[in-house]
Amino acid sequence: MNKALDMLAAAGLETRVVEHHAVFTVAESTALRGDLPGLHCKNLFLRAAKGDGFFLATLEADRVLSVNALARAAGWPKVTMASAEELLAVLGVTPGSVTPLGLVNAPPGSVGFVLDAAIAQGPAPLWCHPLRNDASVAIAPEALRTFLEGLGHPVQVVAL
Repeated sequence: MNKALDMLAAAGLETRVVEHHAVFTVAESTALRGDLPGLHCKNLFLRAAKGDGFFLATLEADRVLSVNALARAAGWPKVTMASAEELLAVLGVTPGSVTPLGLVNAPPGSVGFVLDAAIAQGPAPLWCHPLRNDASVAIAPEALRTFLEGLGHPVQVVAL
Protein backbone atom coordinates (compact mmCIF):
# COMPACT_ATOMS: atom_id res chain seq x y z
CA MET A 1 0.00 0.00 0.00
CA ASN A 2 1.31 3.42 -1.01
CA LYS A 3 -0.72 6.53 -0.19
CA ALA A 4 0.46 8.49 -3.22
CA LEU A 5 -0.13 5.66 -5.69
CA ASP A 6 -3.52 4.91 -4.14
CA MET A 7 -4.54 8.57 -4.46
CA LEU A 8 -3.33 8.78 -8.06
CA ALA A 9 -5.36 5.66 -8.91
CA ALA A 10 -8.43 7.02 -7.10
CA ALA A 11 -8.12 10.20 -9.18
CA GLY A 12 -8.16 8.06 -12.31
CA LEU A 13 -4.72 9.20 -13.45
CA GLU A 14 -2.65 7.02 -15.74
CA THR A 15 0.68 6.05 -14.22
CA ARG A 16 3.33 3.39 -14.64
CA VAL A 17 5.35 2.12 -11.68
CA VAL A 18 8.77 0.51 -12.04
CA GLU A 19 10.47 -1.14 -9.07
CA HIS A 20 14.28 -0.85 -8.89
CA HIS A 21 17.13 -0.81 -6.39
CA ALA A 22 17.12 2.11 -3.97
CA VAL A 23 18.70 5.28 -5.36
CA PHE A 24 19.59 8.21 -3.17
CA THR A 25 20.96 10.76 -5.62
CA VAL A 26 20.42 11.93 -9.19
CA ALA A 27 23.86 10.52 -10.02
CA GLU A 28 22.80 7.07 -8.79
CA SER A 29 19.55 7.25 -10.76
CA THR A 30 21.32 8.00 -14.06
CA ALA A 31 21.89 4.30 -14.67
CA LEU A 32 18.11 3.73 -14.62
CA ARG A 33 17.29 6.27 -17.33
CA GLY A 34 17.64 3.78 -20.19
CA ASP A 35 14.80 1.74 -18.69
CA LEU A 36 12.72 4.82 -17.83
CA PRO A 37 12.30 6.93 -20.98
CA GLY A 38 10.98 10.44 -20.43
CA LEU A 39 11.69 13.35 -18.11
CA HIS A 40 13.71 12.87 -14.93
CA CYS A 41 13.77 15.21 -11.97
CA LYS A 42 15.53 16.17 -8.81
CA ASN A 43 13.65 17.53 -5.83
CA LEU A 44 14.80 20.01 -3.23
CA PHE A 45 12.98 20.40 0.08
CA LEU A 46 13.85 23.77 1.60
CA ARG A 47 12.89 25.94 4.53
CA ALA A 48 12.96 29.67 5.06
CA ALA A 49 16.34 30.72 6.46
CA LYS A 50 14.53 33.02 8.90
CA GLY A 51 10.99 32.57 10.10
CA ASP A 52 8.56 29.91 9.01
CA GLY A 53 7.90 28.32 5.66
CA PHE A 54 8.69 25.21 3.67
CA PHE A 55 9.27 24.96 -0.05
CA LEU A 56 9.59 22.12 -2.55
CA ALA A 57 11.13 22.43 -6.00
CA THR A 58 10.93 19.78 -8.71
CA LEU A 59 13.64 20.53 -11.24
CA GLU A 60 14.96 18.92 -14.40
CA ALA A 61 17.41 16.26 -13.18
CA ASP A 62 20.47 17.89 -14.75
CA ARG A 63 19.59 21.47 -13.76
CA VAL A 64 22.45 23.28 -11.99
CA LEU A 65 21.14 26.10 -9.82
CA SER A 66 21.89 27.51 -6.37
CA VAL A 67 19.07 27.34 -3.84
CA ASN A 68 19.15 31.11 -3.47
CA ALA A 69 18.87 31.65 -7.25
CA LEU A 70 15.93 29.25 -7.17
CA ALA A 71 14.36 31.17 -4.28
CA ARG A 72 14.74 34.48 -6.14
CA ALA A 73 13.18 33.03 -9.31
CA ALA A 74 10.27 31.62 -7.27
CA GLY A 75 9.75 34.78 -5.21
CA TRP A 76 10.60 32.93 -1.99
CA PRO A 77 12.58 34.35 0.95
CA LYS A 78 16.17 33.27 1.44
CA VAL A 79 16.13 29.49 1.96
CA THR A 80 18.27 26.68 3.25
CA MET A 81 18.01 22.92 3.01
CA ALA A 82 15.42 21.50 5.39
CA SER A 83 16.53 18.83 7.86
CA ALA A 84 15.76 15.13 7.55
CA GLU A 85 13.44 15.52 10.55
CA GLU A 86 11.54 18.36 8.86
CA LEU A 87 11.34 16.38 5.62
CA LEU A 88 9.78 13.42 7.43
CA ALA A 89 7.41 15.60 9.47
CA VAL A 90 6.15 17.66 6.52
CA LEU A 91 6.31 15.39 3.47
CA GLY A 92 6.44 11.99 5.18
CA VAL A 93 9.56 10.87 3.31
CA THR A 94 13.21 10.30 4.08
CA PRO A 95 16.28 11.75 2.32
CA GLY A 96 16.67 10.19 -1.11
CA SER A 97 12.90 9.86 -1.49
CA VAL A 98 11.94 13.52 -1.93
CA THR A 99 9.18 13.78 -4.51
CA PRO A 100 6.39 16.13 -5.53
CA LEU A 101 4.07 13.29 -4.50
CA GLY A 102 5.15 13.93 -0.89
CA LEU A 103 2.64 16.79 -0.97
CA VAL A 104 -0.07 14.15 -0.39
CA ASN A 105 1.13 14.19 3.23
CA ALA A 106 1.20 17.98 3.65
CA PRO A 107 -1.80 20.14 4.59
CA PRO A 108 -3.17 22.07 1.59
CA GLY A 109 -1.10 25.13 0.77
CA SER A 110 1.41 24.52 3.56
CA VAL A 111 4.41 24.04 1.24
CA GLY A 112 5.33 26.43 -1.56
CA PHE A 113 5.81 24.33 -4.69
CA VAL A 114 7.72 25.15 -7.86
CA LEU A 115 7.81 23.02 -10.98
CA ASP A 116 10.59 23.65 -13.49
CA ALA A 117 9.06 24.92 -16.76
CA ALA A 118 11.27 22.45 -18.63
CA ILE A 119 9.26 19.69 -16.93
CA ALA A 120 5.85 21.39 -17.04
CA GLN A 121 6.17 22.00 -20.77
CA GLY A 122 8.17 18.92 -21.61
CA PRO A 123 7.07 15.66 -23.13
CA ALA A 124 5.50 13.03 -20.92
CA PRO A 125 6.16 11.13 -18.87
CA LEU A 126 7.84 12.59 -15.79
CA TRP A 127 9.47 10.01 -13.54
CA CYS A 128 9.49 10.62 -9.77
CA HIS A 129 9.52 8.53 -6.61
CA PRO A 130 6.24 7.32 -5.11
CA LEU A 131 7.23 8.25 -1.51
CA ARG A 132 10.08 5.73 -1.55
CA ASN A 133 13.33 5.54 -3.49
CA ASP A 134 13.17 1.92 -4.62
CA ALA A 135 10.56 2.63 -7.28
CA SER A 136 9.71 5.29 -9.84
CA VAL A 137 6.32 6.35 -11.14
CA ALA A 138 5.70 7.86 -14.57
CA ILE A 139 3.02 10.52 -14.84
CA ALA A 140 2.21 13.17 -17.41
CA PRO A 141 3.40 16.58 -16.14
CA GLU A 142 -0.04 18.12 -16.67
CA ALA A 143 -1.67 15.26 -14.75
CA LEU A 144 0.75 15.87 -11.85
CA ARG A 145 -0.16 19.57 -11.83
CA THR A 146 -3.88 18.81 -11.87
CA PHE A 147 -3.49 16.23 -9.11
CA LEU A 148 -1.48 18.50 -6.80
CA GLU A 149 -3.73 21.50 -7.38
CA GLY A 150 -6.71 19.26 -6.60
CA LEU A 151 -5.09 18.56 -3.23
CA GLY A 152 -4.88 22.30 -2.53
CA HIS A 153 -1.21 22.73 -3.49
CA PRO A 154 -0.81 25.52 -6.05
CA VAL A 155 1.82 24.70 -8.68
CA GLN A 156 4.05 27.60 -9.65
CA VAL A 157 5.77 26.95 -12.97
CA VAL A 158 9.10 28.78 -13.18
CA ALA A 159 11.45 29.08 -16.14
CA LEU A 160 14.97 28.58 -14.79
